[in-house]
Amino acid sequence: MNSAGDAADEAASRPRPRVGLLGTGPWAHRTHAPALAAHPGSEFVGVWGRRPEAAAELAGVHGVKVYEDPDALFADCDAVAFALPPDVQAPLAVRAAAAGCHLLLDKPVATTAEDARAVAAAVAEHRVASVVFLTLRFAEPTAGWVEEQAGRGGWFTAAAHWLGAVFPPDGTPSAYADSPWRKAKGGLWDVGPHALSVLIPVLGDVVSVSATPGPSDVVQLALRHASGAASTAVLSLGAPRAAAGVGLELRGADGVFALPDWSDVPGAYGRALDALLAAARTGVPDPRGADFGARLTEILAQAEAQLPG
Repeated sequence: MNSAGDAADEAASRPRPRVGLLGTGPWAHRTHAPALAAHPGSEFVGVWGRRPEAAAELAGVHGVKVYEDPDALFADCDAVAFALPPDVQAPLAVRAAAAGCHLLLDKPVATTAEDARAVAAAVAEHRVASVVFLTLRFAEPTAGWVEEQAGRGGWFTAAAHWLGAVFPPDGTPSAYADSPWRKAKGGLWDVGPHALSVLIPVLGDVVSVSATPGPSDVVQLALRHASGAASTAVLSLGAPRAAAGVGLELRGADGVFALPDWSDVPGAYGRALDALLAAARTGVPDPRGADFGARLTEILAQAEAQLPG
């Protein structure tokens, strides 16, 4: 039997997985690329973007190769990370899986159930690993808090709100406002996955959803879960600055539990990559993978269908 030292030496002798990045927007600059460059267990090898000049700039910052063709990036990588709009991400993810690349996906995986299921099907068909980067499931202390609450029973209800000031009515838009898909889809699709990523593992899958519009892009979801518990989620990217904030409160037989604050998003992204590489190495699918991402998309699409056109 190998000692711990032998196992460590064996791990150190293996070549580090090669990881590429698709996307060049603000999140790619501030989170994805720095986390990939700093990750000790993998090698950041290159960038592809829809704007070649932006890809060249980002690649230059980190001293990696710029790719003009995503398929060439796939050919050079063991895994790829996505920082793209969901409807651009989904078909490229299918191609990457077919090329044998493991997938570190952004949320939402897609904005139609059909496209999201196609990504999950490609992951299964080509036997690659997948993880969806859902911030609250990888940041600390929130990730540990979710696991702790998922181990409890007797939940009665929960209330979540994620009110962003990306497009505030009373000031300058945020750095992430230059995003046509966020402008078109609003908080339901951009921050809805975050709320659901906590509610579902704790309360169970969503068995019914109703959606009501409010001011600006506000959507209020009323959810019934497989456990019998009920929850609500109020979502927006157009909140006044003074009203912006994030919160989630669980109520059950053991009392009231509030989501803790979190920080260090690049660190959380590094942990998401850790999870992807672990799933690739062991062959055990991560519960935050493409199947879960597809389920989130199905729920959000059901909610969107109830809103005025």
